[in-house]
Amino acid sequence: MTAPCDGDALLPAAPRLATSRLVLQPLAIADAAAIQRLFPRWEIVRHLNDRVPWPYPPDGALGYVRDVALPAAARGEEWHWTLRLREAPDDVIGAISLMLEEDNNRGFWLGLPWQGRGLMAEAAEAVTGFWFETLGRPVLRVPKAVANRASSRLSERMGMRLVGIEMRDYVAGRLETELWEITREDWRARQAGTGSPASRRPSNCSTSSTGTGRLNRKPW
Repeated sequence: MTAPCDGDALLPAAPRLATSRLVLQPLAIADAAAIQRLFPRWEIVRHLNDRVPWPYPPDGALGYVRDVALPAAARGEEWHWTLRLREAPDDVIGAISLMLEEDNNRGFWLGLPWQGRGLMAEAAEAVTGFWFETLGRPVLRVPKAVANRASSRLSERMGMRLVGIEMRDYVAGRLETELWEITREDWRARQAGTGSPASRRPSNCSTSSTGTGRLNRKPW
């Protein structure tokens, strides 16, 4: 896990967020049924970490929300949201998370009917802003399978840089993995439209980064 910054004990819980097309609602136990209906699809899970059981059990979503995600959120280690369209705010269409985990700070999935519309890019921008501006983290790192080109393209569009390559284990098997990174300084410059300055690590927080090249082997 990433070493904490000063004041991490006071980190806020996940708030309700919104984009032009989405509402990001903090995860709740009541969301498990909708997740169970949407999530267990090979196209969704194949590039997720192999901690995801496959075939997915009938109570998989409930067990994850109740026993994994919500306890981690209560400890201030993770932040989880369900994704909903603004015009249908009662209907879950996907999820996105932030984690204080070494070299693995953001993860997401989106139901098949809503893929290919740029919705996840909106959600990723919203939670990345929360990561840097509310949580005050110095750097965000995200691993992803090389074969998951749609996810890699999202990282590229968000101004992230590729900093390492490794093999990791996914539901689909052992796959080549890229590590993508963006610093708070780069994020702010991008938001201001001033370009990307040279990356520098603030000294008041540990980034737990391994530098370029090989990655620490951490689950997705």
